[in-house]
Amino acid sequence: MKTMRPLSRRTALAVIGLAAFGLTAATAVPASAADLKVGFITSLSGPVSSLGIPYAKGLQAATTYRSDVDGHKVQVVQLDDASDPSTAARNARKLIDEDKVDVIIGTAGSPGALAIAAVARETRTPLISIANANLPGEEGAWMVTLPQPAPLMMSAVIDRMKKSGVKTVGYIGFSDAWGDLVYDALRKIAEPQGIKVVSNERYARADSSVTGQVLKIVALRPDAVITGTSGTPGALPYLALADRGYKGQIYGMHALINPDFVRVGGASVEGLLAPTGPVVVGEQLPADDPMRKVAMDFRAAYEKAHGAVPTDAFSAYSFDAWLLFLDGARRALATKAEPGTPAFRLALRDAIVNTKELVGTHSVYNFKPDDRYGSDERSRVVVKLEKGQWKLVP
Repeated sequence: MKTMRPLSRRTALAVIGLAAFGLTAATAVPASAADLKVGFITSLSGPVSSLGIPYAKGLQAATTYRSDVDGHKVQVVQLDDASDPSTAARNARKLIDEDKVDVIIGTAGSPGALAIAAVARETRTPLISIANANLPGEEGAWMVTLPQPAPLMMSAVIDRMKKSGVKTVGYIGFSDAWGDLVYDALRKIAEPQGIKVVSNERYARADSSVTGQVLKIVALRPDAVITGTSGTPGALPYLALADRGYKGQIYGMHALINPDFVRVGGASVEGLLAPTGPVVVGEQLPADDPMRKVAMDFRAAYEKAHGAVPTDAFSAYSFDAWLLFLDGARRALATKAEPGTPAFRLALRDAIVNTKELVGTHSVYNFKPDDRYGSDERSRVVVKLEKGQWKLVP
């Protein structure tokens, strides 16, 4: 991606976003013509970009699908956080203080999302997190999280392990918030079901090798291995397990449903079982499933925006975030509060955290003011990687 050095930093970022992802005129109009403003932060560069780029493409599909709220135009201001939580926080502050956005959607990694959440709380600005992030009580009072919570998805994995006769499982995950969330869910759910967790190995997203960690796991000879990872870096443990001749069952979480993960993992991830949102296998859902229609609408909008069908789970989270924003903004506008004001941000936050039965691609969302997550059992299926394609497991 070419850097526009003669331009100011703000202008350069806008040009990069338009060139790379083709934001439509409806979402890139001058500020004076926009009634509502959305700040969008994602990771277009750095180790989390294999997730961040699909998120950006998903938002473009969303704005193609619909770009107004009851006649009010929407402007999107997009910034790259380069996979760095401190940059994500600075971007959030810029969007709020300088661009006067009404809501923030972002970002690609849990650490970055938590950094944005702190700014959102301080400035009283709604945050729709598209990374798995959870803050209790007042700390998270201005955020909601769209990806399914780790315990909800882990319970589907443990059910599958029990059916497959797994008694011991090894764990390796990122040394960050996402790795912690997955490990905590694994311990709490697996051990009461008679499955012993025999390891807790960690690595950084930017690491290039996990040989030492995997050697320790293989030496324990667990029946299965599960990871708390995501995107391209998430393939490392599976590559290392294959190199060491591990023949046990392999599992992952929903953060791995990504074409770059499949490409990098290759034969080492063949047969992987993982939970995911229904959108990944939308065409296989029953005709009367309400998420099937929305999943197909998303695919049509994505194909219109990009000339190809989506092959990941992440772009659909951005699409769902947009649906949540549209629904909340419609109800916030009914309060007569003016966009761009603290009163409107409060009304929008209140509308979002009280959302009921909003059908998305990943879930039918129901939020509560004191609960960051809005998903239930309807938001999960189990898929298996077969010849590079994710297939629904009955």
